[in-house]
Amino acid sequence: MRTDWVIVVPFRATGAKSRFGPGDHGELALAMALDTVEVALTVARVIVVTDAAADLHAADFVALGAVVHPDPGTGLNAAIEAGLEHAGLDVSRAVLLGDHPALTAAELRQALAASSHPLSLVADSAGDGSAFTAALVGVPHVTVFGVGSRLAHRAAGYVELEGRWPGLRGDVDTPADLAGLTNPGPRTSAWLAGPRTTAWSADRRR
Repeated sequence: MRTDWVIVVPFRATGAKSRFGPGDHGELALAMALDTVEVALTVARVIVVTDAAADLHAADFVALGAVVHPDPGTGLNAAIEAGLEHAGLDVSRAVLLGDHPALTAAELRQALAASSHPLSLVADSAGDGSAFTAALVGVPHVTVFGVGSRLAHRAAGYVELEGRWPGLRGDVDTPADLAGLTNPGPRTSAWLAGPRTTAWSADRRR
């Protein structure tokens, strides 16, 4: 059963996951984003912010049931703001980045239920970033995702939520994050099971 929330998920495959090293990591980014969005759609309506005109994968998100909104192309926070503006202030809105392939519906539902403050925050597993933010009806979000976003969101008035939620906190930014996943979604699992050619994946198989 869906909640009354709207979840904004930014996604851009071009240049994704640069911390994985040289090469194109777009397939991995797409697999993780689709797994993330599919779970989120069981809990709430989802707006995926992407370059709908140029991104051939926009149809994949639409097929899952998400709404696709154009990415203005001026950075992560601008993309999130575009999605939030599209959602409007008359609904409660959450922001979830598209790299949580081990997210479960139960975790997301619990985090939304705990978001009773005007502004709420769930920190990522590394402890310095933001995995999830939420704003109640009529309350504008403050979008300060990026390096040190946990403290930046707290300084902007977000109340940090406590909860184990490993799939929600477990965003994948590095090969170590990917290697440490437990029960990733089907597309990410298929990517991991396929032949890998990047140096980091070859090292991981040794």
